[in-house]
Amino acid sequence: MLPEIKVKPPGPKARAIIERDDKLASPSLIKEYPLVIDRGQGVWIYDVDDNRYLDFMAGIATCSTGHAHPEVVKSIQKASEKFLHICATDFYYSGYTSLLEKLCSYVPKMGPKRAFLTNSGTEAVEGALKLARYHTRRNNIIAFKGAFHGRTMGSLSLNASKVTQRAFFGPMLSGVLHVPYPYPYRCPYKQARNVCETECICGKALEKDWFQNYVDPKEVAAIVIEPILGEGGYIMPPTNFLKDLRRICDEHGIVLIFDEIQSGVGRTGQMFVADLVDVAPDILLTAKGIASGMPIGAFVAREKFMTWPKGSHGSTYGGNPVCCEAAVTTLNLVEKLLPNVRETGAFMKQGIVDMQKKFPVIGDIRGTGFMLGVELINPKTGEPDAKLADELTQRAFPKGLLLLGCGKSSIRLTPPLIMQREEVSTGLKIMEECLKELT
Repeated sequence: MLPEIKVKPPGPKARAIIERDDKLASPSLIKEYPLVIDRGQGVWIYDVDDNRYLDFMAGIATCSTGHAHPEVVKSIQKASEKFLHICATDFYYSGYTSLLEKLCSYVPKMGPKRAFLTNSGTEAVEGALKLARYHTRRNNIIAFKGAFHGRTMGSLSLNASKVTQRAFFGPMLSGVLHVPYPYPYRCPYKQARNVCETECICGKALEKDWFQNYVDPKEVAAIVIEPILGEGGYIMPPTNFLKDLRRICDEHGIVLIFDEIQSGVGRTGQMFVADLVDVAPDILLTAKGIASGMPIGAFVAREKFMTWPKGSHGSTYGGNPVCCEAAVTTLNLVEKLLPNVRETGAFMKQGIVDMQKKFPVIGDIRGTGFMLGVELINPKTGEPDAKLADELTQRAFPKGLLLLGCGKSSIRLTPPLIMQREEVSTGLKIMEECLKELT
């Protein structure tokens, strides 16, 4: 199957809906391009004018099992016939417990765990911050430049990706300090790439600079990090840096929080990046792909850190029964998809490497599995080319390929985990065609 554009988008039906929407929707919504979706099937999206698009973004890494996976749909239908909602803060039901058992079985190096189910990723971040502060009786939080953790106030305070996300919403949560994120292609400490990747000094700088001049580690409740930077550019840090963070947190009684809302649930070919790098956090955050698009998230903590009492945290809709069933089904499916993510993801990455030989505007290729970042640059200066990144996504759309940017000038490749080589080749061919036209 190939993309099929029957009517130049946006077609007449799409334009009519866009016109209605533009009169009523909040102007804060971005709307990457004028796509009006009618339905999805597997790795394909159909718009209201019956154009067919290949999906390389999966709802920002959310539709992990593809669109309308029949087993997920069946679990949703079956659950909805029983009851749509009951508050898990106050009552029990088997689907909630089954999902807790599933989540607490992952990242065995964390040891015994407990979990709390939320409505979303940002709510998982908020809950983890509360838990870290309660457990440590400390106030300060260390986050990273380039970070994105959500749009509610606590999560927003951790963000340092785009100023538009924070502007005029202050004051932010007090006690948040942003430090450099390891970025081998553009090292914040100006190390050569090969040195940065093997002897990253960002962790040591945290100890020798930030802990000496800005904040006493005895006052730090948590270090919150995306083990692969998401919105900030799909940047993969050196593993030894994450190991340094684990050591630093152990030495100073700091809670290490991995935000795996985008990187988790099989996206890298392992269930979580924590497994990939063999570094166990104290609290693990998950959402997005956990239920194939149904709204649910979670934070999973080492049992010894879940020290808060009854009534100290809750949620009306967190752990909705229909979402729980979708999540358990999704996780069972993803476990079986991991080999495909590793193998087909490697095939996709090699395809971009081959493309880089033809197009010097591709400055860097990073990531693993189906979490790949392609940084576009001005080849004469080496500087990020944000305009080209935007033009590429816009040029690919009317050709039937859905792409999404991140960072200053990167394209993220996050297809559904069911994607096969033939479909990858189709998408890369369109990307190459677009780059030929733009450069």
